[in-house]
Amino acid sequence: MHSDILIIGAGVAGLYTALKLAPRPVTIVTARPLGKGGATPWAQGGLAAAVGENDTPNLHFSDTMQAGAGLVDPEAAHILALGGPEAVEDLLRLGVEFDRDENGKMKLGREAAHCRDRIVHATGDQAGAAIMTALIKAARTAEHITIIERIVVEDLLIDDDGVVGGALVYDVAAGEREAYEAGETVMATGGLGGLYAVTTNPTPAQGHGLAFAARAGAMIRDPEFVQFHPTALDIGLDPAPLATEALRGDGAVLVNRDGKPFMSTYHRDADLAPRDIVARAVEAEIKAGRGAFLDARDAIGVKFPDAFPTVFASCQAAKIDPRTELMPVAPAAHYHMGGVETDLDGKTSVDGLWAVGEVASTGVHGANRLASNSLLEAIVFGARIADQLRDSEIDMPEDAGAPGDRMELSPRPAPAKEMMQLRKAMTEHCALIRNHEGLADLLDLIHEMHESPAMTSGFKSALVTAELIAQGALAREESRGGHFRSDFPNKDDEPFHTEIAATQIYDDEDHA
Repeated sequence: MHSDILIIGAGVAGLYTALKLAPRPVTIVTARPLGKGGATPWAQGGLAAAVGENDTPNLHFSDTMQAGAGLVDPEAAHILALGGPEAVEDLLRLGVEFDRDENGKMKLGREAAHCRDRIVHATGDQAGAAIMTALIKAARTAEHITIIERIVVEDLLIDDDGVVGGALVYDVAAGEREAYEAGETVMATGGLGGLYAVTTNPTPAQGHGLAFAARAGAMIRDPEFVQFHPTALDIGLDPAPLATEALRGDGAVLVNRDGKPFMSTYHRDADLAPRDIVARAVEAEIKAGRGAFLDARDAIGVKFPDAFPTVFASCQAAKIDPRTELMPVAPAAHYHMGGVETDLDGKTSVDGLWAVGEVASTGVHGANRLASNSLLEAIVFGARIADQLRDSEIDMPEDAGAPGDRMELSPRPAPAKEMMQLRKAMTEHCALIRNHEGLADLLDLIHEMHESPAMTSGFKSALVTAELIAQGALAREESRGGHFRSDFPNKDDEPFHTEIAATQIYDDEDHA
């Protein structure tokens, strides 16, 4: 297959970028049926935008800078905050029905580290699903978009000059590998929470896109910064259902099993402290034997089913009634703040390759993502990629091919037993609290697993991304934002970025 522009991934980042490319022909490939299997429909919190009467993009910018613990790119944050109101208006035009009050004004919620109510919601906690529904409808009817489902990307195609020229894919329906050639390739492959034993992400979200880009020679920035959501419902499910931060924004409080609130002992902002602080506090309470629970009985009570239907359904399935009972919670891998380094227009360090959404490191999140900036980032920077490619002259690379080992490996996902071993090791050694000894043990295991006789194409990519995270965590000998080293508990005076190229990691091509 040949296409001027190939977009890998069909979440909000991929679909929105494709829509903004009109009338330029674009092809989207997705491993599952459209709208299934991705993380966007699970996004509960909403979208941050300075649309309130007492709010401004400058205040949104300031909150974003503050949350990022010294590593946010000011220019990127400025672009993000300025783009918020326009993003909301564009989504309204596409048919997203955001929640409104009795006067017809948009309801705005508060989440951690925001100084104003600026989170727009849809059906309470179903913003991601509402946005996806509108984008899918628009994409299905857009004449310039071709959508090909059940196509698993295994790697990027590279020509002799190092230019990306599309992707090597496995067509699930046909049971065959194919080369999908493209003049420009946009990765919108999402996150990597599935590398951890406890996550709010779909378990297949194992950061394969990060591995593809690294193998192609792209620079990877700050891979060690993984955000753990402090309030996943601790009810024994994999993945763990999320109890959105909007609950705390509406007054719910974190308590121990005796019903005593504890966040004020950890931070002056108590339950609305930055996510990394709340997550470590919840972890500390659990390890101390006191337990951690979310109490929404007084703040939300009887309104719960209508205000937060997704969380309510998850609780009900676990035989918990959040109107009258406490909800057990625990931290879970939620969002990757590092990723493939891009410029302000979404271009990576490799010609022919762009990145948008969670797989990208645009500079807006730094060491600790501000709540509900993720959907906004995908929209704002997806539009910027489209602006660069819509009218540009695109040439097809010649003789682009995939890494040789891909043709020798099974195209199947990672084997379940080995993948769970990796997930448990990542949770033990590279989650909320890290140290040199644990990271070294983790890297030794990853190197051993590269030699597994059960190796598959999907497992190879998962191992590459796991190693990128561990290497970044080992290199960052400080504690900052979502990255905490018990052997280096203080923050360096000078903020710095971790930048990793694949050639810095692997001693031989077999592991790359």
